[in-house]
Amino acid sequence: MSLVSSLRSQEAIALPHPTQPRLDEIDFALLHHLQEHARISNVELADRVGLSPAPCLRRVQALERNGVIRKYAALLNPNMVARDVTVFVQISLDLQVGGRLDTFEQQIMKREEVLECYLMTGDSDYLLRVVVPDVAAYERFLKEALTRIEGVVGIKSSFALREVKYSTALPLPAKQKPGAGLPQDDVRRRLAGSDVVSSRVTARPNKRALARR
Repeated sequence: MSLVSSLRSQEAIALPHPTQPRLDEIDFALLHHLQEHARISNVELADRVGLSPAPCLRRVQALERNGVIRKYAALLNPNMVARDVTVFVQISLDLQVGGRLDTFEQQIMKREEVLECYLMTGDSDYLLRVVVPDVAAYERFLKEALTRIEGVVGIKSSFALREVKYSTALPLPAKQKPGAGLPQDDVRRRLAGSDVVSSRVTARPNKRALARR
């Protein structure tokens, strides 16, 4: 892997994330259920996370608005639509400079066979996941697309024999204790009411005190 490509990868990893919305335990619960069943009704979703429908809907809309939820999609069974062959492809370029990388990425973005593309560290510059109907279709993709991209000097193809695990659900934080991850001021404000109530002790006057009255 060249220095330029490695630096580019390290830069992508090191860059701080844009301002992220503060997510609490309920938000993560919503995301968990939506990842598993995006078509769940708002009423059922609210019931599962212990909210009433209106605030549940507002939270989901906020997650969509803030970009936490990027989009909703239908996941197809590849065997049912004749897309049975999955190929992982390692790509090496002759020069790891900005122009070469941009050219390759622009061409790959146009190819619907390529479901995923990653700029890598290690022996190859890119890793692709390609899905096609059969080996002949992959050969056409190889000859008519990959080998014609300027700068491509190495292609290593690995065919998947069997899918062992496939998931689109991101691993989310486990269930947290109330207030976990929140600034202390927020925790104090949320707990203030219950703390005040619990600290009030109403003493019953004893019989001797009543007699004096």
